[in-house]
Amino acid sequence: MARNTWEIVALVLLVVGGLNWGLFGAFSFNVVDTVFGAGSVVARIVYVLVGVSAIYALFFAFKE
Repeated sequence: MARNTWEIVALVLLVVGGLNWGLFGAFSFNVVDTVFGAGSVVARIVYVLVGVSAIYALFFAFKE
């Protein structure tokens, strides 16, 4: 099954978000904040992109 670029980007962002939540839940370690700085503009952009990817994945999941 061929995937388009948006699907790949969304999948990568969902994996990043899932791993971040898993590490935060297990060890109270936030990868995004550690890499980009807590509360930085870049970290907030990453969080927004992960959220948009989740919404995209919901629509993709119910497509055909």
